[in-house]
Amino acid sequence: MKRIIKTSNAPAPIGPYNQAVEVNGTLYVSGQIAINPADGQLVMLNIIREATQVMENISAILKEAGYTFSDIVKTTIFLNEMNNFATINDVYANYFTDNFPARETVEVSGLPKNVNVEISVIAVK
Repeated sequence: MKRIIKTSNAPAPIGPYNQAVEVNGTLYVSGQIAINPADGQLVMLNIIREATQVMENISAILKEAGYTFSDIVKTTIFLNEMNNFATINDVYANYFTDNFPARETVEVSGLPKNVNVEISVIAVK
């Protein structure tokens, strides 16, 4: 059975997709960008605040679904510039303390709304 996850504590989708979908104890969280769900504005003051907003959006979706960061088994990070890797990695490390998930990080030529970072995750109960 498929369960759609939706919370007002994370940005509403900007296209025909859901924030997350759970199937058989696995949660698939759509790529999150740095939209502040309170006002719908992008948080792009600097790469640290942008990455933090992305992780907070993921946190809100996980919470709504009854998951935590320790349940995440896989992340995918999309960067518009690989030069941001170390900074993004520092922010990311604030949310994972042990039993780290598998991960790939790729540089792409463009992201929605011209953001610098987008992150998607898969979590398992």
